[in-house]
Amino acid sequence: MPSNQSPHTSLYATRPGALPARFRRTRVLIVGCGDVGLRVAHALSGRVRLLALTSTADRTAELRSQGITPLAGNLDSPASLRRLAGLATRVLHLAPPPGEGWSDPRTLALTRALRLRSLPDAMVYGSTSGVYGDCQGEVAMETRAPHPDTTRARRRIDAEHSIRFFGRATHVRSSILRIPGIYAPDRVGGTPQPRLLKGTPVLQAADDVYTNHIHADDLARACIAALWRGKPQRIYNVNDDTCLKMGDYFDLAADLFGLPRPPRVGRNRAREQLPLMLLSFMSESRRMDNTRLKRELRLQLRYPTVDVGLMSPVPGV
Repeated sequence: MPSNQSPHTSLYATRPGALPARFRRTRVLIVGCGDVGLRVAHALSGRVRLLALTSTADRTAELRSQGITPLAGNLDSPASLRRLAGLATRVLHLAPPPGEGWSDPRTLALTRALRLRSLPDAMVYGSTSGVYGDCQGEVAMETRAPHPDTTRARRRIDAEHSIRFFGRATHVRSSILRIPGIYAPDRVGGTPQPRLLKGTPVLQAADDVYTNHIHADDLARACIAALWRGKPQRIYNVNDDTCLKMGDYFDLAADLFGLPRPPRVGRNRAREQLPLMLLSFMSESRRMDNTRLKRELRLQLRYPTVDVGLMSPVPGV
């Protein structure tokens, strides 16, 4: 669907031109087809042709079983990405940056490969809310200037810059989703239950920080909405309506699961007891605003709060 086409247009919409039928059908390429990518594919199954980049031959059978055509390639090997050019009418990029450095050469390599042939109509990149840094509990809207506090978040900012440059240079409708903590009962590590069972402490009320969440299914639906409705070069916060501090979130989860609430400790003791990764999340406090998500992408959350989402049924159980 061209960027000026109505968002109500069917997913079956095709480009004009004397192309073979298999190339006239809407084709969605998923880069980074993990848990959320598979949820997107499930939601789109039967409506579009699904493609996914994979660097692991072992995943080929799994992807095919989900109705996805696997494409061999590696974001760390730019030459292997050339085959992606011209294949997709929409691209969903959910692959993370490398684990070190200050930039994201993977996203740069992907956007360069996509420019080699006919361009997609739309591209959506899954970034992180960590680019806002510590807002000291203030509301973080998409217009707020990023202030990343970690190299991990700085790599995401670099990726966002690559996506926006790609969109401006090619006139491809490119959108960025800033994503907080993803949870779901049917997602590996998708609830606080394992941490509660270990008795991992949380911060005492005086030191606690605001945290933000999104159910994996709602995130998948946001990705789809952005692919068809996202505005050019637009950023969207993708979070639910929950407004809780981290300790209160774990207390709520403990009560829902019938488990003991976690112990509360001061920040100094937390530094002695908790791993650095966990401490980094406890050093940033923000309340994300999702107005743009609801108004522009017209997404109605199925799991508007974490208490609803944590108790959502697990398929097949």
